[in-house]
Amino acid sequence: MDEEGATGYRRVLAQLRADVLGVLQPGDGLPPERELAARFGVARMTVRRALDELATEGLIDRLVGVGTFVAYPKRSIHVQLTSYTEEMTRRGMIPTATVLDFGTVAASDHVARQLRLEPGDPVVRYRRLFYADGEPMSVDENFLVPHHVPGMVRASPPPSLYRYLNEEHGLVIEWGEDTIEATSATSSLARLLKIDARDPLLKIERRAYVGRVVVDFSISYYRADRYRLSVPLQRPRRSHQGNRPLLRDR
Repeated sequence: MDEEGATGYRRVLAQLRADVLGVLQPGDGLPPERELAARFGVARMTVRRALDELATEGLIDRLVGVGTFVAYPKRSIHVQLTSYTEEMTRRGMIPTATVLDFGTVAASDHVARQLRLEPGDPVVRYRRLFYADGEPMSVDENFLVPHHVPGMVRASPPPSLYRYLNEEHGLVIEWGEDTIEATSATSSLARLLKIDARDPLLKIERRAYVGRVVVDFSISYYRADRYRLSVPLQRPRRSHQGNRPLLRDR
């Protein structure tokens, strides 16, 4: 790129970044490349390079066949022992939750395998939709073995599952194992999270332990446009339990 082209690129990039950060709102659409090229008096390739840079910075989302939009700020999922309420409050947001399902169901093959049960064995299912500032953020589904939490389904759904396990049953979640993958939204998840079907989601499955016993198995679906994953790392230390990440409260 010659000096004139480089100057034009820097000018376009600076102005678009200023628009995205100071004028437009998350979710607002940007004009097509040809309109931006005419506005700045540069080639479409120059505009495309500037948009690519903004997308790399996470400031815009480019959806093929749909358009270019100002990205929503992503909230970090910190794998640590803090509740959803504490985490969102720390970020200056108002957390709330809606209970979607709470009761006893028959364990599927997958859930039974995670909880070391037989398929069809009864498990407590606790499914919630989490919000921040009134916007849906994630759908969480927890499964527990009934004899670990006697009487749980006869009471009201607890606002904080880990606090309830500790205070009512003396179970302190000590460590866990997470499986993290990308997936797409089903129609039902899309309706709950107010996104389109097949939009990207971050899926996290967790086995939470007290000692060597799996007390809770959970499946969480996070909006990929609102979250990024942050995992603290450290060198392993010698322990009969190994190096265990801290847990975010459910």
